Amino acid sequence: MILIIKHIEIEGPGTIEDYLLKKGYDLMTVDLHKGDSLPNDLVGVEAIVSLGGPMNVYEEDKYPFLKDEDAFLKKAIKEEIPTLGICLGSQLIAKASGAKVVKSPVKEVGWFKIDLQKSAQSDSLFKGLDKKVDVYHWHEDMWELPKGAALLASAASASGCPHQAFKVGKYAYGVQFHVEITDKIIADWCRAYFSSSDQEKQKKAKEMVEAYPRKRKSLGSSCNIIYGNFVQMIEARKKQLNLAAK
Repeated sequence: MILIIKHIEIEGPGTIEDYLLKKGYDLMTVDLHKGDSLPNDLVGVEAIVSLGGPMNVYEEDKYPFLKDEDAFLKKAIKEEIPTLGICLGSQLIAKASGAKVVKSPVKEVGWFKIDLQKSAQSDSLFKGLDKKVDVYHWHEDMWELPKGAALLASAASASGCPHQAFKVGKYAYGVQFHVEITDKIIADWCRAYFSSSDQEKQKKAKEMVEAYPRKRKSLGSSCNIIYGNFVQMIEARKKQLNLAAK
């Protein structure tokens, strides 16, 4: 079973859910914002996907579930469960690994390219991707690199967010950008997070949504490589556990 952690209704698993279901995995979605609880242990959990949200990782008084997730992710990293954190999810993994989450030097909202580091070319999650990847962003915070972690991607532009993807431990990854995005998700976020009276933001919203069909094929190709690599990690760990149990 793959556990999907949601922090707000409109930030769902999008294309990663579609991919995993087509591969035959059983998914369990925990809606923390609705009061769902995380499992008491990791028995039967093959992988974890922690999604985005508008909150800051330190707002534990306002969102008590963040404290529970922090403890849960620490356990998952220690037990080497394949874990992928997206945007807020990546920041939570970084915090659980002892790193600080700070304001990004630039608030990134829209389509921006990232540069993969040389180390990403042979990395289990990013192998097979082009050196530059065009992805969607919506964040104003960023993680600092956890101790012992590998930085795998940074902004292609010198003025962009320098920290875009990292790996910590054996199977835990954080990506600051949104691989799971769809045109509907972008539109939902614009309605929720942009004021309808702000003409500049409404123009930007229209441009971002209209760009999706042009970018969908390239984004889908990149995401399928990442998702496929994630599945390979899940299966490799299952095989190791089965061999160890014999």
